[in-house]
Amino acid sequence: MPDSGPVQVEDKIAAERIIVRGLVQGVGFRPTVWRLAHDFKIHGSVTNSGRGVEITAQATAHNLNDFIKSIKFNAPRLSRIDEINRMSIRNSSELFDFQIVESETTAIRTGVVPDAAVCEACLGETFDASARRFRYPFTNCTHCGPRFSIVQDIPYDRGNTTMSDFEMCTDCRAEYKKPSDRRFHAQPIACCKCGPKVWLECRDGNPLASNSVEAQDGPDAVCTLIEDGHIVAVKGIGGFQLACDASSETAVSRLRKLKHRERKPFALMVRDIDTAQVFCDINEAEQRLLKSHESPVVVLDRLSGRNQNFVIAHSVAPGLNTFGVMLPNTPLHHLILQRMTRPIVLTSGNLSDEPQCIDNKKATEKLCHIAKYFLMNNRPIAQRIDDSVVKVLAGQPRVFRRARGYAPSPFVMPNGFEGSPSLLAFGGELKNTFCLMRDGKAIVSQHIGDLENAAAYSDYRHNLGLYETLYQHRPAALVCDLHPEYLSGKLARKRAEDTQIPLFETQHHHAHIASCLAENMVPLDAPPVIGVALDGLGFGDDGTFWGGEFLLADYLGFKRLGTFKPVAMPGGVQAIKEPWRSTYAHLAAEMGWPHFELNYDGIALFDFLKDKPRAALDSMIEQKINSPFASSCGRLFDAVAAAIGICREHAVYEGQGAIELEAIVDENTLSNESDSFIYPFAIRRLDVSNLPYLEPYNMWRAILDDLAVKTPAGVMAARFHKGLADAIVRMIEKLYRDKKTEIPEKAAVLSGGVWQNKVLLEQVIIRLERLDFKVLTHRLFPSNDGGLSLGQAAIGAARLLSRSPR
Repeated sequence: MPDSGPVQVEDKIAAERIIVRGLVQGVGFRPTVWRLAHDFKIHGSVTNSGRGVEITAQATAHNLNDFIKSIKFNAPRLSRIDEINRMSIRNSSELFDFQIVESETTAIRTGVVPDAAVCEACLGETFDASARRFRYPFTNCTHCGPRFSIVQDIPYDRGNTTMSDFEMCTDCRAEYKKPSDRRFHAQPIACCKCGPKVWLECRDGNPLASNSVEAQDGPDAVCTLIEDGHIVAVKGIGGFQLACDASSETAVSRLRKLKHRERKPFALMVRDIDTAQVFCDINEAEQRLLKSHESPVVVLDRLSGRNQNFVIAHSVAPGLNTFGVMLPNTPLHHLILQRMTRPIVLTSGNLSDEPQCIDNKKATEKLCHIAKYFLMNNRPIAQRIDDSVVKVLAGQPRVFRRARGYAPSPFVMPNGFEGSPSLLAFGGELKNTFCLMRDGKAIVSQHIGDLENAAAYSDYRHNLGLYETLYQHRPAALVCDLHPEYLSGKLARKRAEDTQIPLFETQHHHAHIASCLAENMVPLDAPPVIGVALDGLGFGDDGTFWGGEFLLADYLGFKRLGTFKPVAMPGGVQAIKEPWRSTYAHLAAEMGWPHFELNYDGIALFDFLKDKPRAALDSMIEQKINSPFASSCGRLFDAVAAAIGICREHAVYEGQGAIELEAIVDENTLSNESDSFIYPFAIRRLDVSNLPYLEPYNMWRAILDDLAVKTPAGVMAARFHKGLADAIVRMIEKLYRDKKTEIPEKAAVLSGGVWQNKVLLEQVIIRLERLDFKVLTHRLFPSNDGGLSLGQAAIGAARLLSRSPR
């Protein structure tokens, strides 16, 4: 972290103004500074301002230096120091104490801290019968509790949060004002006397007495109701959640039906690590994630076999070999699960793909047909925020969905971006986030969702305005995706037209690679690298759909070096919803139906496809009617999964075929079978462009031959993953040899949603590292479209800084 300012050498009284920037508000930073000031005999004051934490300090030069060092070393656990600026000031009079003063109102230059899981000290009080916060669901301190979800403006003071209407009682105010107390200046401080309340009510709005279900209080009653098979809506820290017994197939199936969520996996919450270890394999890195103050949903490998105490309902995660698991992250959730020895399903309180409810009245209106009971509270939620999702791949925790606990922490951009003008990147269409950038810092929003859903799009527009107000952000440029039909892009173009603010359009896969470059702190002026962007679909700069791309890229631009074979999508979007269409299109492109029928008429895939409207599909492809060609890795996964018999007829969520295909991979085949059995790809050149591409003809012949001899599906899935990994690495190696004069570093950058596939990612990394390639991947931001806005912002800033808007 930068540390600017004078370094005193003489031991005499000096005075400085010190500005600490970063995540330094609402985390106990001022009280920490106050205590350290007394330790080092510093006189002066500390305050929050729009610039960060500002300190006026007067002491001997030696003590001032030690004071600054100690601030860095003893910063609160939720804080992050990005920069410390020190400036000498004229010492007009001698000061005699050190005070915490009221916040200033200045231009916003600091960050909003994410919500944090309850700390051990607060949790201990919650379950201590002698403590005054015994069983209080909103116990918190400066080290934990709500932050982003309650903030309405910054500086982060109680008056700028949704706690402003709750006047502190005498005891809470005493803690709030006592510097030695861990609740000193904790803005959400409250207790059962003066703070928010919880209550349990029926779907008709009438209260439900906790004694009617033989429980201590509302949270305890929720436990009983869940055990009895009910679905309960719970108002959590960032929105409503729906809960039921995860061991009850009846309850989980009913929740699926009522929520309109056919097959996409549900997240689980468990009381403690021991409960999770009954049905999941958990390593040390995963345990640390579960217990972290971010407290995300962690995707864990499930254990085979059954436990005598409970069995997870099949409907929790059908077709998968993993569970998404989290621990209780608020006192409220701990109280609900205190007696619960089984896991519960805890999913967003919404209809499928809509934003979760945050308002009590709207929640009862929207969710009354799903939940019979509601655990309400009267603390307003200012910002809707969902649970984050993280998975450990290749030994590293990797964020799949960045939301509660992580967003909206500012990200300090790599060297060269320090002077970036203010800009706003609008993100993509699916898994949308947006990004504000200014002065070399990027603020990526929480996960918004898929904008094709009207409610999600409305929420997106609301959040755009809210962030710009919250951060007093006035963009000098706008950035959006090149795709002409993305709603985010249409909104950006309309705004650019209305305001005359410059607009940059970025190619989808270039933005993916730029996002990964930025996350890995690759400097702005670094030479280009080979980027491999694998996803479902993105609009190419040639007007076609891409999705399996090998690029020569830096922040300013890119060149397409290689691709996957473009194959038709008969029916357009319908080919995504009905994966068999992609299978048929691939077989038609590779060998044609007569050859397929002649050689493989005895296999189940032939019997399935022969009854489909093949003539209509052939006509659509030949006449190019609603059958765009796409070089998509995602569609290749769909086609292979459907051929093997996975998710063949209908896909009910994005990437279902690929996810379920990965889930059945046979580990023995993956680890021990010779590469001579992998499904092979060739590298050929496209006729018109002469661009190298991965030709899957031999891969399809191998798959069909294995289907003919009834090779187990898990073995086939392993051979496909290994074959694809081998092909990708061979293409990277070839491109590096061909372009060695343009690529000084032997490195590969991997981005796009397909890289969330654990098997493929680890296979490619292992094979590339054997060839001495440096591999850059995502960890802090999603490799899927949730990280797209960061890449867009990086490209836009690079163009502005270079004064070369190409």
